[in-house]
Amino acid sequence: MVSNGLVASFVSAIQASLSVLLVISYGAIAARLSLLDSKNGKQISKICVKMFLPALLLVQIGSELHLGSANRYLIILIWAFIAHIISFLIGIAAHLLFGMPDWITAAIMFNNTTSYPLLLIQSLDETGILKNLIVTDESTRDAISRAKSYFLVFATVSSCLTFAVGPRLIDSEHEPEEEDDHKSLPSTIDEEDGEDEESRVEGSDSSQTATEQTSLLVPQISRRDRSRQQSVTAITFFPSKPKFTTVRRKPYYIPHPHWEDFSPRTKWWLLFFYDFLNAPLLGAVLGVIIGLTPVLHRSFFNDTYEGGIFTAWLTESWKNVGGLFVPLPLIVAGISLYTSYQESRKASPGSNSTTAVPVLTTLFILVVRFVVWPAFSIGAIYGIVKSEGRGGLLGDDPMLWFTMMLMPTGPPAMKLITMVQVSDASIDDERRIAKILTISYIVSPFLAFTVVGALKASEAAI
Repeated sequence: MVSNGLVASFVSAIQASLSVLLVISYGAIAARLSLLDSKNGKQISKICVKMFLPALLLVQIGSELHLGSANRYLIILIWAFIAHIISFLIGIAAHLLFGMPDWITAAIMFNNTTSYPLLLIQSLDETGILKNLIVTDESTRDAISRAKSYFLVFATVSSCLTFAVGPRLIDSEHEPEEEDDHKSLPSTIDEEDGEDEESRVEGSDSSQTATEQTSLLVPQISRRDRSRQQSVTAITFFPSKPKFTTVRRKPYYIPHPHWEDFSPRTKWWLLFFYDFLNAPLLGAVLGVIIGLTPVLHRSFFNDTYEGGIFTAWLTESWKNVGGLFVPLPLIVAGISLYTSYQESRKASPGSNSTTAVPVLTTLFILVVRFVVWPAFSIGAIYGIVKSEGRGGLLGDDPMLWFTMMLMPTGPPAMKLITMVQVSDASIDDERRIAKILTISYIVSPFLAFTVVGALKASEAAI
């Protein structure tokens, strides 16, 4: 019976993973048939980040969060920072100790924390294997909704770190020479995709001559070699003398006019914190405010006859809009992977050898994402629950344990391509990363082992 149950769970997990992979393939098919292209994908991604995801965060967090469950979300916030810090240290170690490219830090640090796990949890719900994690008389629908809110809180932290930290992790070894004018600042990017790349290069020195090795998105700039030990200064965001370059933003871009009076160092830090402010964070904060305010929670999420004056029209519209976020970023991921693959094939023969997939780097990323993190997260969460008991440090919700085990796992985020595009990395690096992402999503059904492991560990801890 145990063996049959394990096989059934594994088959269900494989089906759920294949469902996600098929959605990604539909994006690639749409690009292959010229129904969508990279330009369309960028626009879809932008509206997903600026409208659909904030609405989803507001509804999911607001409906599930209340004074009695606030401690669960605090646990997820702490877990999110711990997971990202550990991933950051792993990436830095791979770069400094093993000589891997500097962008491996971002590849290890940022996994797909939104669309992939949300669609995966929906597919798992269809297979019925999550029923064993429900220990109360609630419906499966309510439990799945709560699981989505857990994933979204983790994703909010990842999104904020992406805006503020992501671009600073790329090409740290080849930081641009300091410009005379310090009025240009580093860039921000959007989740899963970025702002229009064209806006990042407007006003750049048009007199520079493009060559075969010039980045498709930023003009060539002068660079100087730095040792890996020196690059740690830039990676950890404590530069001895902050440097700003016109390739990251429009020239003279200052978010607030009063910033003109500040020193370059102060501007650097102000922008660093400014980059944390984004639409998903706003949606999450509004969800927290509504959820923790009884009057607002009742007005937005109770049934109409129980005081939910906004439920049937305003909240329902947010639900409908937020629901669009789940599949669309994966469609965009398929478009991005296909177009990146096509661009790589069109590259000149002389550059093909330089854009070959780095085998050791690829294996390292896959092992960390699909083996190391699953083993660590499942073991850590299970150990804490067993030692503390139900109702201890991690509460008494098995769905919380299960989702926490899955949160740091899975393929790297598609936004890694955008980080490279808005950084000073070369086009060859962009092509390598696109190939690595393609491989990681192809092998993503391997995540079924993680799903089964997390499921069985959560059941054993109940």
